[in-house]
Amino acid sequence: MKNSSKIISLVLALCMICAMSVTAFAADVETSGGSGSTPVNLSSTSDGTIGGTPAATAMSVTVPTAFPMAMAQNGDVTCATDCKIINNSYGAVRVKSVTINAANGWKLTAFGNKSTLASEKVDSNKFGFALTLGSGTQVKTKGTPVDSQTLIAAPTAGCYMSGVGNTSGNTIAVKYNAIVTPLSAPVTNANIANVIFVIEWDTAN
Repeated sequence: MKNSSKIISLVLALCMICAMSVTAFAADVETSGGSGSTPVNLSSTSDGTIGGTPAATAMSVTVPTAFPMAMAQNGDVTCATDCKIINNSYGAVRVKSVTINAANGWKLTAFGNKSTLASEKVDSNKFGFALTLGSGTQVKTKGTPVDSQTLIAAPTAGCYMSGVGNTSGNTIAVKYNAIVTPLSAPVTNANIANVIFVIEWDTAN
């Protein structure tokens, strides 16, 4: 009975060891000049261990936290010049789309020269917005006052970023500009809109 218990314990221990170890199967070559085929098997896991929890490559992209603007008393608008999108992921990504939504009673109107808004009533709360990603062309709001507009509907030039490690390609500059209707009272950090960036993997298909 003792021998049986020892055998069972040994078998259980071997089973545990096998469950924890990486199994490597051998391909026998039995003749001179013979060949053996060994498959290369890839698994993507959360911690990079063989047999770990299955997981895709992690995405990590930093977009600007704000687009600050200051309008002078003569209507000129000054914008930040250091905004950018940074790809911290191992894989390449792209900007799938960009949408701007007016906020807090403001309306989007066509972007252009500030003179186009000079005839508007003071405190009309309208503004035009323009955006350029990387080496891409400028996109801008247009048409009659609305609450929301899509500035970029699909990836185009300037929307692509390589993976982290390629410091010349994993970051794109974000340039923006605006025109704003006159104000009768000073404002500070008023949230007039939100820009929504949709980021996706730059896949091969």
